[in-house]
Amino acid sequence: MQSSPAVAPAAGVRPAGDRHLRAPTLDIRPLDGALGAEVFGLRLDRDLHADDFARLHRAHLDHHLLIFRDLDITPEQQIAFSRRFGPLQIHVLHQFHLAGHPEILIVSNIVENGAPIGLGDAGHFWHSDLSYKENPSLGSMLYARELPADGGDTLFANQHLAWDTLPADLRKAIEGRRAEHTYLARYAELQARSPWRPNLSEAQRAQVLPVEHPIVRVHPENGRRALFVSEHFTTRIVGLPEDESRAILDALFAHSVQPAFQYRHVWRAGDMVFWDNRSLQHLAAGCPESQRRRLHRTTIEGDAPF
Repeated sequence: MQSSPAVAPAAGVRPAGDRHLRAPTLDIRPLDGALGAEVFGLRLDRDLHADDFARLHRAHLDHHLLIFRDLDITPEQQIAFSRRFGPLQIHVLHQFHLAGHPEILIVSNIVENGAPIGLGDAGHFWHSDLSYKENPSLGSMLYARELPADGGDTLFANQHLAWDTLPADLRKAIEGRRAEHTYLARYAELQARSPWRPNLSEAQRAQVLPVEHPIVRVHPENGRRALFVSEHFTTRIVGLPEDESRAILDALFAHSVQPAFQYRHVWRAGDMVFWDNRSLQHLAAGCPESQRRRLHRTTIEGDAPF
């Protein structure tokens, strides 16, 4: 008896019966400590099975940071994979977009023909990406293209743990309150110390007007509370005198990035790190100026914090 011809599945989807035949292609290994998991076996040169994508999504919510090991990917593949989690946000510094791919921000200390090719001081202060937007980032993917021999680590701090352990007096002080976030909070300070910060046009400034967000946000997918302020972008607590606002914010900044809440990522060739900006803050540890460092970042749009 002749069998019926097979029907090709839609892109990224396998026939239901295939689920009973295939073995998992991804190896997800949680890290010890406050956050993070390693992922081995991700292939972006072919369709990602729907079951594997669901596992990645769940792991990202559970561990807040995924480290994809041993990748060799193109900008197009990074962009396409990032878009599976949501629409992408374009960084205000168009000077450092990858040519032909504005979805990618070049994070680099490399200078060519007397001009920087990327944002060399990205992550100088603790922050959550794009918290200064009405819809801050859901998450960021940072892919290592060129790494220094020394330094270049990135630190991450779990803001769910920061909230869970917040002293009662600070909880009372911030109950129901909102804070202002602005991209320009420390821009002049950074511009004065390095060549990485260009003058912003009026059009660029119009993209980064100050916004207000809850100091404690509820994660829209896992339901957990997290602190949502940072030393880089948060300027004041709305409705409080300046001195009181500054004292509370300084206490929150210090509490939120304690070593017990942190994971330090030591980059390896082929790494791409995907972190949840609703759950974490991060900081670049820096590297010697004489050693080249280049990474490509995509940023996924999130929801308005509540």
